[in-house]
Amino acid sequence: MNSYRTAAFALLVFTFVPPVFSAATPRSEFPQPQFQREQWMTLNGPWEFEFDDANSGIAQNWPAAGHKFSRSIVVPYCFESRLSGIADTSFHPYVWYRRSFSMPAAWRGRSVLLHFGAVDYESRVWVNGKFAGDHRGGQVHFQMDITPLLNAGENFIVVRAEDQPQDRYMPRGKQYWELKSRSIFYTRTSGIWQPVWLEATGESYLDQVRITPGNDGTVRFEARINNAESDLEFHATIRDGARAVAASMGTVSENRAMAAALVRDRKLWSPASPNLYDVTFELRRGGEVVDRVQSYFGFRSVEIKDGRVAINGRPIYLKFVLDQGYWPESILTPPSEDAMQYDIRMTKEMGFNGVRKHQKVEDPRYLYWADKLGLLVSGESANAYEYDDLYVSRMIGEWIEIVERDYNHPSIIMWMPLNESWGVPDLADPRQQYHLRTLYALTHSLDSTRLVSDNDGWEHTEMTDLLGLHDYARTGDILRAKYKSAGTPGAPVPANARAALAPGIRYNGSPMFLSEFGGIAWIPPGAQVPESAWGYAGVEKSSESALERLRGLYEGIAATPAFIGICYTQLTDVEQEINGLMTYDRKLKFDASRLREINSLLQ
Repeated sequence: MNSYRTAAFALLVFTFVPPVFSAATPRSEFPQPQFQREQWMTLNGPWEFEFDDANSGIAQNWPAAGHKFSRSIVVPYCFESRLSGIADTSFHPYVWYRRSFSMPAAWRGRSVLLHFGAVDYESRVWVNGKFAGDHRGGQVHFQMDITPLLNAGENFIVVRAEDQPQDRYMPRGKQYWELKSRSIFYTRTSGIWQPVWLEATGESYLDQVRITPGNDGTVRFEARINNAESDLEFHATIRDGARAVAASMGTVSENRAMAAALVRDRKLWSPASPNLYDVTFELRRGGEVVDRVQSYFGFRSVEIKDGRVAINGRPIYLKFVLDQGYWPESILTPPSEDAMQYDIRMTKEMGFNGVRKHQKVEDPRYLYWADKLGLLVSGESANAYEYDDLYVSRMIGEWIEIVERDYNHPSIIMWMPLNESWGVPDLADPRQQYHLRTLYALTHSLDSTRLVSDNDGWEHTEMTDLLGLHDYARTGDILRAKYKSAGTPGAPVPANARAALAPGIRYNGSPMFLSEFGGIAWIPPGAQVPESAWGYAGVEKSSESALERLRGLYEGIAATPAFIGICYTQLTDVEQEINGLMTYDRKLKFDASRLREINSLLQ
């Protein structure tokens, strides 16, 4: 196990105190623990910055080396956030960033990769005034080999980000297209919002390794290599702690390599026992290491078995909580490593075994800690709201990148590409139904190891593994009466805001997952909330009345055999939406032991 992982894990000690954030280089930990090289450099911290509301930066050649910007911003925080040092939430569709760096002497003769964790939404990058590349999609990582553009001394990076704030054909999730947050929609995130870093590697280097473990102890590694040469070998060495337990090798052919290994007496990954194995990948030529990457994986299977979700062949009742992944000081960007760990620890302390990261692709380090601490996760995307051909190309292109980035995380057990018909508002339109089916089939073509819910909430097609239903009934009695016949042969699936099935679709018998319910709002004494604060079915007058209503909902669900799991809305308050189990600044509203006892009603 890497020493930094050991040290970080030792700090967990289950003391539930909201984290304190350091003024040092922000988010200085390595951004992608599943693909880490030894030689790397963070580019987080102060960058020059400029708004370009007139969209004149390209015409005026702002990427030129001599051009200076008038403002400063702290990366990786978006300009709308307080931690960025700007905190401007008005519309600015075009923004520019600039910073310098010097290459370490040890990197001479090496290839240098420039990484962006995420830039919302379209980005162009220049190095020393020369165009390095571009990327479309605001949710996931991209990288560029900038070696030919580098100078021996000081180097300059310039980034232009375009994010049209009112474009509803763009996957944007909960980022509101009006100036002020309202209802279930929140402050926007524009530009760079996840870490930026550099890595040094050989001329030939690993671009990606796809890890597919089997619960029999077999594991397959599929590598993609950039600038591959025919005499390269791909090696994988698996460790359990400090002990090597397996190794394998494959030859490189046409920028691809595959290796397989067997781990005897393998230990399975589950929420109760989140066992992980470290693995070192190497490209070698004649015994010399050309590139080396550190990663990890877990042996874990997920399936539908006897009408229930099963982890490693054993049925498990899904006890999820909806998590929007917003913070008051940093919006969509986790403010610190401690903040991510704190949310996961509190989720588990309340008795939940999973989290629905809602309308957001979460930071890789959050998923690392979910892997490490044993928390189930649904993999989702921010959705658009309107449908056309441009939307389809945007959604499918970015969804492929999302599944590819997060494929190796054992904590992710299901994919939910769409929520509540966002992006497909008229499912009487055959094109939009085909789009739903396409996303389901596409997801399984990329990943056959997990479950897929095609359109979580309602209006499912016959192509779904789970029937995700959203129902904000006020009481458990209402839920129990409504779903008493659900799941029995010939019984209709109850409707909510919309029908459970898309027009012309018959129920395929998939298990029913109550993937949104509750939304009980309460304002603790002394808590500061906006005047527009709201909750589903009003705001409770006391913590006891809120808990009594919560218990009633759980009792109604416990008496409803059709449900194989739940997802409670929600983990924290977010801006004006105050139905969290914690306040927006992560203070518990209720005693965690009482929430844990209520969760224990579901088995």
